[in-house]
Amino acid sequence: MTKKNGHVIGVVVPGSIAEEMGIEPGDMLLKINDEEIGDIFDYQFLVQDDHLDILVKKKDGEEWLLDIDKDFDEELGIEFENGLMDDYRSCCNKCIFCFIDQMPKGMRPTLYFKDDDSRLSFLQGNYVTLTNMSDADIDRILKYHLSPINVSFQTTNPELRCKMLGNRFAGEALKKVDKLCAEGSGIELNGQIVLCKGVNDGDELERSISDLTKYIPNLQSVSVVPVGLSKHREGLYPLEPFDGEDAAKVIDQIERWQKKVYNEHGIHFIHASDEWYFLAGRDFPEAERYDGYIQLENGVGMMRLFIDEYEDAFRRAVATRAKEIAAVNRHISMATGRLVYPCIRDMAAKAMQICPGLKVDVYEIINEFFGERITVSGLLTGQDIIGQLRGKDLGQMLYLPENLLRSGDDFLLDDVRVPDIERELNVPVGIAKSDGYEFVADLFGLDASELMPE
Repeated sequence: MTKKNGHVIGVVVPGSIAEEMGIEPGDMLLKINDEEIGDIFDYQFLVQDDHLDILVKKKDGEEWLLDIDKDFDEELGIEFENGLMDDYRSCCNKCIFCFIDQMPKGMRPTLYFKDDDSRLSFLQGNYVTLTNMSDADIDRILKYHLSPINVSFQTTNPELRCKMLGNRFAGEALKKVDKLCAEGSGIELNGQIVLCKGVNDGDELERSISDLTKYIPNLQSVSVVPVGLSKHREGLYPLEPFDGEDAAKVIDQIERWQKKVYNEHGIHFIHASDEWYFLAGRDFPEAERYDGYIQLENGVGMMRLFIDEYEDAFRRAVATRAKEIAAVNRHISMATGRLVYPCIRDMAAKAMQICPGLKVDVYEIINEFFGERITVSGLLTGQDIIGQLRGKDLGQMLYLPENLLRSGDDFLLDDVRVPDIERELNVPVGIAKSDGYEFVADLFGLDASELMPE
């Protein structure tokens, strides 16, 4: 919680400087060295000094001025009720591809909030469009060296960007990248292009990639992801889905640029998300082409990493846990989205071939909630899982992918909780991590730590 001119302290770390000085949860931090604190970045910058004058307002209204000497990098030991120490900045665009605009009514309010906050880009990896950033915001990024910043470009054509983002200032906002990438800035960026058929693909994508290579090395990578189209698009811009032939063209275009950029800069830079390879029916690139999986959270290279981990874990399991595997006697089931279903099915089949006592049923869940065009596992809902698995023999355990769940919670997008699924399907539910070692361990009932490389 943030109040005018102050920030409410939520946690005081035991044994910390703050506890020694008598600071308590519920107290309000007003100033540091006579400067007001706008947000978490002001706070982190100011507390680096080895001498601090901290003005705190106690819960009873009394104000304390605390004189603190500490090591330069020593923490005070306080956490705030609002981690950002400021209100989140919402998006001021009306993007033609926005997925939030394609969600049905009646879901929890937080799912309809559109953030476009450069601070969340630094803290959580969110992508920002730059349209609501002022020159002062850019100066703060440079001053505090907030890096990396993730930028949602869509296109480098200013007029087209205005159209795609539904914001007449969207083209002008691209100039902020020049300042962030100026020589000596030290700011690293990653980019994203949400590709819309007939809008920013083809020649426009060619232009965008060419323009963005000029920002290397500050701009380390750019991912190209296909637009997600739900069935709830009434009254929205008419967009068409990509097909396999389209996907093959996009991959060919990107891989041609990868070779060119690698020869010039030693990085592959531009990356097609995994969905393109699924759609085109092509094998995923080798691990080296993902430049250290720099855009893993954006769906770039997740399957290559998962497959490689699976293969390594499988070899280790066969070589070191043959007795345990031979003694396995279990029936389990797994539910996943349409996109990755063939891979999960084949991996499970490989495990059953060497383990006669193992039975694995892999179920492809169709996304009826958002529509069949949405094929990723992370957007599956509890009601679809329950509806499509009810009455089936799910064995001793049903495994669901962890990206179904909100981080740190046990409920899915439609607020159905894991215990609800267990009750409705009458089976214990396990959460399968997006990790090939964990996956093999789940299949054979082993400890994943025993399969991982040292």
